[in-house]
Amino acid sequence: MKSSDLDVLIVGAGAAGMMCAIEAGKRGRRVRVIDHARAPGEKIRISGGGRCNFTNLGTSGANFLSENPRFALSALKRFTQHDFLKMVERHDIAWHEKTLGQLFCDDSAKQIIRMLTDEMKAAGVTLSLDLGVKTIARDGQRFTVDLDDGTRVSAASLVVATGGKSIPKMGATGWGYEIARQFDLRVTETRPALVPLTFEPGLLEQLKPLAGVAVDAVVKALPASSSPKGDRPQFKEAMLFTHRGLSGPSILQISSYWREGEAITVNMAPGEDVAARLLAAKTENGKQAVHTALGHVIPRRLAEVVCAREGLAGKLAEVGDKKLRAMAETVNAWTVKPVGSEGYRTAEVTLGGVDTAALDQQTMEAKTVPGLFFIGEVVDVTGWLGGYNFQWAWSSGWAAGQNC
Repeated sequence: MKSSDLDVLIVGAGAAGMMCAIEAGKRGRRVRVIDHARAPGEKIRISGGGRCNFTNLGTSGANFLSENPRFALSALKRFTQHDFLKMVERHDIAWHEKTLGQLFCDDSAKQIIRMLTDEMKAAGVTLSLDLGVKTIARDGQRFTVDLDDGTRVSAASLVVATGGKSIPKMGATGWGYEIARQFDLRVTETRPALVPLTFEPGLLEQLKPLAGVAVDAVVKALPASSSPKGDRPQFKEAMLFTHRGLSGPSILQISSYWREGEAITVNMAPGEDVAARLLAAKTENGKQAVHTALGHVIPRRLAEVVCAREGLAGKLAEVGDKKLRAMAETVNAWTVKPVGSEGYRTAEVTLGGVDTAALDQQTMEAKTVPGLFFIGEVVDVTGWLGGYNFQWAWSSGWAAGQNC
C-alpha cells in the first residue's frame, strides 16, 4: 500500500476545513485536505441564495446554542467577523450589508470559495477531492488513515471538519460523530436546526389558502414543563406560510429552540394593537366587512382565513366587542403547536454535536486524544440564522490552524 507522511490531514473541504488548512499551511506545516465531494465548499456555494451570507457584524456569544454557550467565545474573540472581512476585502470581493448585520457577496458565493482555495494554494496546501476515508487508527503519536483510493496517510494531527447531517443530498452524514465516538468522545443529542416547522393535516387544510403568504412576525417558543430551563429569545423577522406549515427567517430561528410537544406563539402584526384597530374601525365605519377591516392590518388572504376560523362574518357593527378582541388575540398572539420539522433535508445546520467539554476551547483539540481536532458544525456549537455559523467555521478553523 502506497503511503505518505503529513503534519496535518484535514477531512472536510468546507468553510472550517479550508480556513484551518490556510492557517496551518502558513505555519509551514505539510497539510492535505480531503473531501468526498467533487468540489470544495459546496455549502458555501449554495448559501445565501448563491451569494453567501459569510458573516454577521453583530457576532457575539449570545448568538450561539451549546450545552456550554461560553465555549465558542475564545475562538470568536481571537478571529472575529472583522478579521474575516479584512480577508474578503484583501481579495477585492465586493459585499453589502442586509438586515441585522448580515454580510453578503455582491456577486457570487463562488468568490469566497475561490478566495479560500487561492489562500490554500499560496500556503502550500494539497487539496484532494472525490476521495473518502476507509479507516482511522492511532499509532503511538500519529494517525494512520486509509483512503478510498487504496493509499495510506500518516499524520501527526487529524482535523475533523465534516459538518453535520444537514442537507444530505449534498453528501452530509454523521461521519464526524462516528470518529468522535471511536475515540471515546461524547456526542450530544443532534437534531435539525434552522428548519421549517410542520403542522398536522387538519390544520394544514384550514391554512391551505395561505401558502405563499408572508408577514413580519414576532415568534417565540413556549417551553413545555418537561423542557430544559433557560431563556429562549424571540425573533422578529419575516414568516412564510407553506403547504407544510411555517417557514421564513423567524421560524427558522425559533426552530433551534423549539422541541416536539411544545407550542410557539406568533404575533402576526407586531407593533399593532389589533383589538384597538378593529374597535376603532367599528366606531368609524361599522358597515364594512370584518375581514375588510382586518385586511387593513394584515394581508387580505390571512384576514379572510382568520375570520373564517373564528366564525366571524358580516359587518363590523354586527359583531360584539368581545368576539373582536378574541379574534385580535389570534393575530397578536396566535398559539400553535407544530408536529415536527422538515428535517435534515432542508435544515441549514445540525444542532448539537461533539461535546465541547471534550475539547480545548483555545485549540479545538480533544483533551484526551492529542493531535485530534474537531471544528465547525460537527462541534456542539450552533449559530443563529444570519452568517453566524459561517463565522463559527472561520473562527474555529482559525483556532485549530494555529495549533494542529
